[in-house]
Amino acid sequence: MNDAVPGGAPAGGPAHEEAHDGALGSRLNWLRAAVLGANDGIVSTAGLVVGVAGATTDRTALLTAGLAGLLAGSMSMAVGEYVSVSTQRDSEKAALALERRELKEQPEEELDELTELLERRGLSREVAREAATQLTARDALRAHARVELGIDPDQLANPWHAAGASFLAFTVGALLPLLAIVLPPAAWRLPVTVVSVLAALVVTGWTSAGLGAAKPGRAVARNVAGGALAMGITYAAGKLLGAAGV
Repeated sequence: MNDAVPGGAPAGGPAHEEAHDGALGSRLNWLRAAVLGANDGIVSTAGLVVGVAGATTDRTALLTAGLAGLLAGSMSMAVGEYVSVSTQRDSEKAALALERRELKEQPEEELDELTELLERRGLSREVAREAATQLTARDALRAHARVELGIDPDQLANPWHAAGASFLAFTVGALLPLLAIVLPPAAWRLPVTVVSVLAALVVTGWTSAGLGAAKPGRAVARNVAGGALAMGITYAAGKLLGAAGV
């Protein structure tokens, strides 16, 4: 018996592979996280360098502020992701350990539980019992992990992967406003940065909407409006501080 049984999908058709491809869902989640991480890097670094640009046109000051924001933001994202995913992984391991103990101490009760869970998914009592029996005979822990806990024992969350991906995504996003503010001549720095950032936010908003199967228009508008607001506020603050001689 294959993994089509718990979901009740017909075997052999393309819908079966699509519905049960956990690896595909995992890849989409990672891609979505990467897009959002890059978006954070764009907006936070753009707000920082545009704010500094409101106070000074000194290239060294802009580069220093941008690099500091890039490193601080990417490290913060990496550490936060590592802590979060480590907690998730610990919870998954604890749940699997408990399930392993229950399977050892009360196998009949666990078989009944698996039967009931499969029955709730639309199988008849007889088919659910047969499916539970065969799944248990093949790999009881894996069957309960997937059906009862929603966990794939072979694909537990990896905190190091998550931290590295967040660090890289934020850094890539942050490089755009940083380079846009320091490379052009002084007179062009602000307009080049604003246009580049807003264009990048259109791309990330469109991409994140597509990954979530949502209409892109509203997502792009929110993304661009948020980025423009962040740059506008920080630039105004920088202007005020610069005028005050701070």
